[in-house]
Amino acid sequence: MNGMLYVVGIGPGAYEDMTVRAARVLEQCQVIAGYTVYVDLIRGQFGEKEFLTTPMRQEVDRCRAALEKAAEGKKVAMVCSGDPGVYGMAGLILELAGDYPQVEIQIVPGVTAACAGGACLGAPLIHDFAVLSLSDLLTPMETIEKRVRAAAAADFVLCIYNPSSKKRADYLKRACGWISESRGPETVCGLVRNIGRDGQSVEVLTLRELAEKETDMFTTVFVGNSQTMNLGGRMVTPRGYRHE
Repeated sequence: MNGMLYVVGIGPGAYEDMTVRAARVLEQCQVIAGYTVYVDLIRGQFGEKEFLTTPMRQEVDRCRAALEKAAEGKKVAMVCSGDPGVYGMAGLILELAGDYPQVEIQIVPGVTAACAGGACLGAPLIHDFAVLSLSDLLTPMETIEKRVRAAAAADFVLCIYNPSSKKRADYLKRACGWISESRGPETVCGLVRNIGRDGQSVEVLTLRELAEKETDMFTTVFVGNSQTMNLGGRMVTPRGYRHE
């Protein structure tokens, strides 16, 4: 039997931030699979579905379980926070898909934390920016350091995912040190915690202050470029329209 597997971005957390297309796909699917934390965000809206969940660090098992359900002829959704192609499951699903030729796969985009968090702060990403993760579970720290330094030196606005965790408490402080090699201590920065979820908080601060902040895996960090401003508590990177 032919099956269908949708890899669905559910946005930052709030149902209102999910795209109409994503919601429609989830409504028509029989099975919803995903990381337990992300599935719990949508159980209230889709409680009648069959759910397949696994904890963190079991991504391969999770994806194979979803593919196997789809191979049975069912419509399955693999949900991802934000966008499935930005630190999500889209790539892994496509890597494994060769073992399940009877399954059709569609990727359904979603609102990623860079966009949702940027909207909370103001307009930090109006000009060129780079998205980076400080998690070294899958990427060597030497590579992360090289990328952070290069992006900072190129004057990109930086959007940083996974800035720290219990085991990586000093990673953001270390990254701020690399960034400060090419950015001044008063560089405008921003923090958004629990984007679109209960307990959301937003803060605009300087690079000097950012280096001393405690963050977690549910915090998204923004570091402005040389032109970024704090306009009445809003983080704004001008693109230059007023100078045309």
